[in-house]
Amino acid sequence: MTNIVLKVSARDLVHADLASCGWAGSDHHLAGVAKQLERARIGEVDYLAVCPATNVPVAKGGVDYQVKDGVGTLWQLAVHPALQSCGIGTFLVEAAELRIRNRGLRQAELAVEEGNSRARALYERLGYVAYDRQPDSWDEQASDGSLRRYETICTLMRKELA
Repeated sequence: MTNIVLKVSARDLVHADLASCGWAGSDHHLAGVAKQLERARIGEVDYLAVCPATNVPVAKGGVDYQVKDGVGTLWQLAVHPALQSCGIGTFLVEAAELRIRNRGLRQAELAVEEGNSRARALYERLGYVAYDRQPDSWDEQASDGSLRRYETICTLMRKELA
């Protein structure tokens, strides 16, 4: 077996990246990400891309500073399916936490679907602790282009940042 090292860096996600992010979700989802990039432009959120040397995103995710005072809320975290379990999610979360600390904040929070044990295990390994649960919902695009409301229960997790 040969190990391959993939060097990655984090930068701001930009509109031009969206064309190469189809792995992250539907056209409806990417249109929503485009709206979040407008919020990033005015400083309400950070939206990150993790890229190898090709500068094409292989992971993306946001930090919203408007959800709760003094807290950076991580959301819409995604890693290209072919590159999951390679450490890229850890790199993405750590890059997001750095953005939060750079704003002078000391707490990060996120919500993870209760059925997503793999993601929850990652967040716990990175020091996030569950403190509550709540219903959540969003529109999802079906293969025929129609939208349906997706409803779930999420575990809320937080981490004190050093």
